[in-house]
Amino acid sequence: MALKDATLRLKSGEVHALLGENGAGKSTLMNVLGGALTPDSGDIRIGGEPVMFKTPHDAIRRGVAVIHQEMALATDLTVAENIFLGRLPARINWRNMRRKAKALIERLGFEISPGATVSDLSVAHQQVVEIAKALSLNARVVVFDEPTAVLSTQDAERLLSVIRQLREDGVGVVYISHRLDEVFRIADRVTVLKDGVSIDTLNAAETSVNGVIELMVGRKLSAIFGEDVPREIGEVALKVNNLGAEGRVTPLSFELRRGEILGFGGLVGAGRTDLVRMIFGADRAQTGHIEVFGKEHRMRTPRAGVRAGLGLVPESRKDQGVLLDFPIRTNVTMPRLGPVTAPFGFIRFGAEAQTVDGLAKALRLKANSTKDPVSSLSGGNQQKVVLAKWIHAEGEILIFDEPTRGVDVGAKTEIYTLIRQMAAEGKAIIVISSEHHELFGLCDRVLVMREGTLTGALMPDEYSEANLLKLAMS
Repeated sequence: MALKDATLRLKSGEVHALLGENGAGKSTLMNVLGGALTPDSGDIRIGGEPVMFKTPHDAIRRGVAVIHQEMALATDLTVAENIFLGRLPARINWRNMRRKAKALIERLGFEISPGATVSDLSVAHQQVVEIAKALSLNARVVVFDEPTAVLSTQDAERLLSVIRQLREDGVGVVYISHRLDEVFRIADRVTVLKDGVSIDTLNAAETSVNGVIELMVGRKLSAIFGEDVPREIGEVALKVNNLGAEGRVTPLSFELRRGEILGFGGLVGAGRTDLVRMIFGADRAQTGHIEVFGKEHRMRTPRAGVRAGLGLVPESRKDQGVLLDFPIRTNVTMPRLGPVTAPFGFIRFGAEAQTVDGLAKALRLKANSTKDPVSSLSGGNQQKVVLAKWIHAEGEILIFDEPTRGVDVGAKTEIYTLIRQMAAEGKAIIVISSEHHELFGLCDRVLVMREGTLTGALMPDEYSEANLLKLAMS
């Protein structure tokens, strides 16, 4: 049972954070509030009046809007059409609709054309469209599920300003996030869920990050990054020579060594993801070449990247990292079938189960069975499936693009420890993150990009948000 005894009391004009580890029941409670699930027991009251939501439309009619972590946009339609989808009249005044859509987006502090096709937008701007869609409903209650997970620090601050304005307007906001520093800047009260049960509700001003973490994970967590593992920086594993693509990445060069954790910082849209996708072979570079342990490669497909010993944990796990309708086991073993196949290509299901169950245990993957489809997992556990896949592949060069997006604080520590252990084993690691403290806590050095151009590098004694932003915006 995902929810056992969950209680949440939201006041008008407050921001109420809902916290817990992946699988604690946050998404289930959110789906109950949004009408996607009907509870077996208990009740929901709005303004003291009992209500029953059988569909999401029922919730919307009663003024409850939910912004989901995994976006549900019609990517072939325009921004304006998505914002007002389901409420379009028989005769549409296109000019008026686009004017209203533009006003909603500008209220969020962004400039996105209402006539743009959603599929052409970045992940961050697609999230903005989701938020504008919810705001268009004039809701009394707005539930935000990881709304800043795909936003840069600057864009996230703009969103937090919008949420503060909603609070001043008397709207009740339920805020789900794993970014605890962000939670304590925006929330009035905090409710912690664990195993489907409300553990406690606290005034944010009267508790601390460490206090909330202890409630969430049931143990003390002295430092989120833990202790570093002794590592030796070795030979050059990856050499990128003048790699670029017109309009996306200006030709650039860098080296990555065995045992090194190299970070890439910058604002959303800086070209970091474009760069690593070209390195891996998911996108085609127009200039330059790549050397892996001294051997030149021209990565034209992801298969070429895997054969060269590369692995990529992508920024969008839903679209690029997993096959949602396939079993967890199939997803994990897909990039390296040799150890789990018999002659003539038949899968040895016993070997597959042993391999995947061992990785699931090591990563604390919360699933009823590794035979279940990945779609049955929470977002954070889906991310663990992606990590398990590339651990199984045993590549020597691993690229992590936003590795802890949508992952709870306890699992973050596990992922950080895993990355450091891989580096200590001699693997070469690249980490892209929009969370500056994540780069500073993990990486041996950080390269910074702006508009597809490499603008500089930071060493540990230079780590600061001011120095990174100076390079990212100069």
